[in-house]
Amino acid sequence: MNIPGRRSRVWIYFFFVLLDCCWEAVSGQLSYTVSEEVNVGAVVGNVAKDLNINVQDLEPRMFQIVEGSKKKYFEVNLKTGVLYVNERIDREELCGGDSKCSLSLEAVVNNPLKLYRIEIIILDVNDNFPSFLSTSQVMDISENTATGAKFPLHAAEDADVGKNTVNTYKLSPNEHFSLVTHKGESVTPELVLQKGLDREKQSVIKLTLTALDGGTPAKSGTMTITVNVLDINDNAPVFSQTLYKASVYENLKIGTSIITINATDLDIGQNGQVLYSFSQVGRGKQPNLFAMDEKTGTVTSKGNIDHEENNAFELRIQASDGALSPMKSHAKLLIEVLDINDNAPEISVKSLLKTVKEDASIGTAIALVSVHDRDGGKNAIVNCKISKDTPFKLELNYKNSYSLVVGGPLDRETAPQYNISITATDEGSPSLSNTTIITVHVSDVNDNNPKFIESIINVCVKENSPVGAVMKTVSAVDADIDQNGQVSYSIVKDNTNSLPLTTMININSETGDIISLQSFNYEELNTFQFKVQATDAGVPPLSSNVTVSVLILDENDNNPTILAPYSEHGSVNSETIPYSAEAGYFVAKIRAVDADSGYNALLSYHLSEIKGNNLFRIGTSTGEIRTKRRMSDNDLKTHPLVVLVSDNGEPSLSATVSVEVVVVESAAEIHTRFRNVPIKEDSFSDLNLYLLIAIVSVSVIFLLSLISLIAVRCHRTDSSFSRYSAPMITTHPDGSWSYSKATQQYDVCFSSDTLKSDVVVFPAPFPPVDAELISINGGDTFTRTQTLPSKEKVRLKANNKIR
Repeated sequence: MNIPGRRSRVWIYFFFVLLDCCWEAVSGQLSYTVSEEVNVGAVVGNVAKDLNINVQDLEPRMFQIVEGSKKKYFEVNLKTGVLYVNERIDREELCGGDSKCSLSLEAVVNNPLKLYRIEIIILDVNDNFPSFLSTSQVMDISENTATGAKFPLHAAEDADVGKNTVNTYKLSPNEHFSLVTHKGESVTPELVLQKGLDREKQSVIKLTLTALDGGTPAKSGTMTITVNVLDINDNAPVFSQTLYKASVYENLKIGTSIITINATDLDIGQNGQVLYSFSQVGRGKQPNLFAMDEKTGTVTSKGNIDHEENNAFELRIQASDGALSPMKSHAKLLIEVLDINDNAPEISVKSLLKTVKEDASIGTAIALVSVHDRDGGKNAIVNCKISKDTPFKLELNYKNSYSLVVGGPLDRETAPQYNISITATDEGSPSLSNTTIITVHVSDVNDNNPKFIESIINVCVKENSPVGAVMKTVSAVDADIDQNGQVSYSIVKDNTNSLPLTTMININSETGDIISLQSFNYEELNTFQFKVQATDAGVPPLSSNVTVSVLILDENDNNPTILAPYSEHGSVNSETIPYSAEAGYFVAKIRAVDADSGYNALLSYHLSEIKGNNLFRIGTSTGEIRTKRRMSDNDLKTHPLVVLVSDNGEPSLSATVSVEVVVVESAAEIHTRFRNVPIKEDSFSDLNLYLLIAIVSVSVIFLLSLISLIAVRCHRTDSSFSRYSAPMITTHPDGSWSYSKATQQYDVCFSSDTLKSDVVVFPAPFPPVDAELISINGGDTFTRTQTLPSKEKVRLKANNKIR
C-alpha cells in the first residue's frame, strides 16, 4: 500500500475544498469605482459577468438593484447585465467632506434567492473652488511685535476631497510678512512677521492671501488681509494649556457648565485684564451651541447637543487683554459628546413584489427589511422579529438586513391579505423599539373547480311547450375571483347518446338558462338525460359536470280514434237486430284508442241524438250497444245512433261514430260484420284464433316481464324515469281499448262470460305507491277503489301493440 501517496492526495483535496469555500465567501460582494458628475448612462461594470450569472437568467429570476437612498443612482440592463449610471452623481451631496465616498447596493436574484452586496466608490473630481468664509480679515499687530511672531489666518474651505481640496496658500509680495502652512487634516495658513513694524512709517498693511487646490487644472480663491499696526502692549495673555478637553452627555440641559478655562497676563492694569471669547478664526460652520463667560472663562451649553449630529466639537478660544490695543493668545477646546439611548430603531422596507401568488413556494422573497439605530455602541445593536400568526418569516442576510419570505402555504380564499407586524428592539438600557406593519396582498390562482348547487337536477317539462322557453336555470359557484371565478356553461357532448341534443336544447353560456329548441311530444319521447359542464375562465380552466334528467309531462293533445270495423268522420255503419230481440241483446261494440296516457287515455262511451223510444243503451266503459227492452209495434224499423267517445283529460277530447240499427222480422236475415254464428259455438272460429294468439302473446310477454323484473332489481338504472318506453294498446275488462306511449305494469286476467272473449289487461298503479282499481258494475257504471300494490300479483310489461 502506498500510504504517503494517499495522504498527499487527501491534503490536496482538502486544500481545494478550503479554496472553494473561501471563494464562495467572497463571491457575494463586488466593488466598482465611478467618478462623480459622470454622464447618465455611463457604464460602471458588467454585473452579470462578475457575479457569474447567465444574462438570459436575469429577467426570469427577477434580478433587481435595491438602493438605500431615495434616488436610484444606478440601474442594470437586464438584456446585457451592464450596470450603468441612472442619475447625476454629486459626491459632495452624498458624502460631504468624507475622504471616502461610496454607495452600497444590493443585488437580489430569486429562484433560488441570493443577495449580493455591491460597493460603488464615488471618485472626486475638481468641481469646486476654494473659498474663504469671509472675503477679508483684519489683524491688529503691535509695532513692537518680535520678528518670527505667527498670526493665524482664516483657512479656505473646498468641498472637494483628497488632492482636489486646498493644497497650498500664496501671499502677495511684501517686506514684512511671510506665509507658513501646517498640514494636518487640513492645510492651515499662518502669517509670520519677518521684519519689525513701524507704525509711524506704515500704520496699515494690505495683503492678499490666495488658496490653491491640487486639482488639474488648479482652482483658487482669495481673501484680503488688512494689518493694523498698534502701539506697544508688550505682554499677551497666556493660557494654562494649549488644549482643553471636556466630555458631556447628549441632550444636556441648557445652561449647564461644561468647563472653565484660564489665562494670565503679566501686564498690570488695563493691559493685564484678561477677557475670554471664542475665536472667529477657524470656527467654520459649527453650530452655535456653546457660550463663554468673558470674565470667568466658564463654557456653558446654550442649545440642544445631539450625539447623532456631532459626537465631538473642536472650538478655538482666545484670551485678550484690556489695553487699547489688546494682545491676544489662542488655544483649543475639544468637547466630546457621550451617547445615551434616545433613538428608537428605524425600520425601512423595500417591497420586491406588489402581490404574492397563493401558490408561491416557501422561501419566495416578498420584501427587503433593513433596520438602523442612530445611537452608537450597544445602543445601536438591533434585534428584529415578526408576528407569529402569519405564514411568513424573516431571514437574516447580514447585519441589520433581512429578507421577508414566504414561510408556509397561502390560500387567498381563506386570507386575501396579511398585515405583518415587524418589531425592531435595540439593546440599550432601557431598550427602545419600533414597529411597522406591512400589508401583503395574496393574488388568486385558479385552484377551485366550479361547484353546482344541486348534485342531480330533475326537470319536468310539459309536452307542446313553446320553443325558446327556459326549462331550467343551472347555477355553479367558483370560490376564485376575477377571471378564475367567471363560470360559463355548456352541454357535454355524449357519443353514447343517440338523441340529437343539439337540435333539442341549448344553454346560455353566461346565465345557465337551459332553453328548448323544439316542442316535445310525450308520445314520441317521455324522458332523456344530458350533462351540463361548468367551466371557469382560468388558465388552465377547471370544470365540473352535473346530470340533468328531463321528464316530459303528458298533455291531452290526442283525440280518441275509432277502431275498425267502424270509422269516424260522420260515416254511417249499419247493424241489424231481430224484432224478437230480448232486453240486453248485443247489437254492436265500439272500440277506440287514445294516443295519450293515464287519465288522458281513459275513454268513456255515450249515445247522443237518440231518436225513437229510447230502445238502446251503451256501456260507458265497454262501448257495447245493447237493447234496453223488447221491441214493440210502435218502434221504428230503422234507428240511427251517434256514439260519442270522450277521454278523461282536461279539457276532454272526443270522437263520434254513426251506427244505423235496422230491425228485421227473423233472425235469419241478420248479417253482422262481426259474427254469423250463435254466441256459443263449438267449432274453431277466427275469434278463437285471435284469442289463442293473444293468450300466447300475453304468456311470452309475461315471461319476458319476469326476466326484466329480475334484471332491473339486480341492476337499477340511474334514472328514476326508466319505466317509460315504447307505445302500447291496452284492452279493458269491458272490451274497450286504450292507447298509451308509457311502458307500465299490468294485471292480466281473462273473462269467460264476455261475449267476444276479449283479453282483459288492467293497468298497474302510477305512481307506484298506491293503486286505483276500476270495477264494472252490472249497470254499465264503474267505480274507482284505492288499493295498495301487491307484489304477489302477476305483472306484465307490455311494450308492443296488441294487434
